[in-house]
Amino acid sequence: MNDYLIRVLGREAGVRGIGCVTTDLVREAARRHGTSPAATAALGYGLTAAVLLGSLLKVQQRVALKVAGGGPLQKMVTESDAYGHVRGYVNVPNVPAASAIRPEVVAEAIGRRGNLTVVKDLKLKNLYESTVPIQTGFLDADLTYYLNQSEQTPSVVEIGVKVDAAGHVEAAGGILLQTLPGEDINILEQLTERLDDLPPLGDVLADGRTPQDILAVLFRDVDFEWLEERPLHFTCGCSRERSQQALQLLGAEDLHGLIEEGEAVVDCHFCHERYVFGKEELAALLRERE
Repeated sequence: MNDYLIRVLGREAGVRGIGCVTTDLVREAARRHGTSPAATAALGYGLTAAVLLGSLLKVQQRVALKVAGGGPLQKMVTESDAYGHVRGYVNVPNVPAASAIRPEVVAEAIGRRGNLTVVKDLKLKNLYESTVPIQTGFLDADLTYYLNQSEQTPSVVEIGVKVDAAGHVEAAGGILLQTLPGEDINILEQLTERLDDLPPLGDVLADGRTPQDILAVLFRDVDFEWLEERPLHFTCGCSRERSQQALQLLGAEDLHGLIEEGEAVVDCHFCHERYVFGKEELAALLRERE
């Protein structure tokens, strides 16, 4: 199952639903960052949350989710855009877990006290930024709280990430249900009850059910239409060229210091790619600067 996002709309009922499967991109993030099973699951929650927030964007817009809950992960940052490009990292990738990777273990790794911050680049003069206190450490519940309180949009989020004891990602994905502006929340409450009646989302996806299957069950007596299906990928915008541009911003003294050390190494937090610049390249940058 390749990763993708599906969107449905019940116009007369005044609700929309978004479902996604993120298994492959979570696996790729775990591979790049060398995360422990607990950190892999937490990163899976964060990446899936970013996907769901990104699904609400317009073209060329981006969103970042910053989670600092006071747990052993310390901090997690994930990003997505309107095109399904996703990336992210955790501060401490080797968080241990003494038991099976259940949602409670992930919540403890994230922490139950701290802040959840959403930053949106809406292509306006200033970035949109909103912070809410973490309520539970369960990221889907905390994202639900953010959408209802900060954006004042009646919403329900459920995320599932199934990781075995060896750290293999068996399945990952999420569901977002929202009431359309000005509509009654009764239908949303009915859909939420149905979602609560389902087995854990990670188990459902691991058993081979698709986001389409899940949304069809939730919207079974609602007149709805399928709007789009969008591919999802773990993608980072870093490059050797951008790293070189960053080095060009250094002063002459700093460049001299790097030349004396023999090389400059630029690491990307988001994708863990490493760019190494040798003495000759650094000397060329210094000559350009002078």
